[in-house]
Amino acid sequence: MERERFEAIVLPHLDGAYTLARYLTRNDADAQDIVQDASLRALKYGDGFRGSTAADARAWFLAIVRNTAYTWRQRQTNAALVTEFNEDLHSDAGAAHDPAIAMDLRQALDQLPLEFREVIVLRELEGLSYKEISEVTDVPVGTVMSRLARARKRLQKALT
Repeated sequence: MERERFEAIVLPHLDGAYTLARYLTRNDADAQDIVQDASLRALKYGDGFRGSTAADARAWFLAIVRNTAYTWRQRQTNAALVTEFNEDLHSDAGAAHDPAIAMDLRQALDQLPLEFREVIVLRELEGLSYKEISEVTDVPVGTVMSRLARARKRLQKALT
């Protein structure tokens, strides 16, 4: 892939890629490694990108990040999977102004099963449409909607 095309497709979405990787791995250093590996994969296989819009590029790159995170996760031991979420490492994701509420929300989000956590992050933090989430996660739109509904109910229950 040529440098200019790579920069146009991948670089604008690095923050979103990190956010997704961070919530999937629960670890800052691992998330950075995953985004770096995903960027290298995007560079290597970028000629396969057939989209024409920024939204297409975002969904394509986030799908690479997601797949890289799942591959990474399969290689990790159970001990690495229970790394506690660190409030200080991810302070920009909270929607609430009250730090206590923001911490409660992050802890509740961190307790969600992975398939629910990823759709919430992609929808609520990254603003992807249901269709884009479907493309990133490689599941039907109906499954995305179902997972979002269940994730929201679990979050609501955890926060009340």
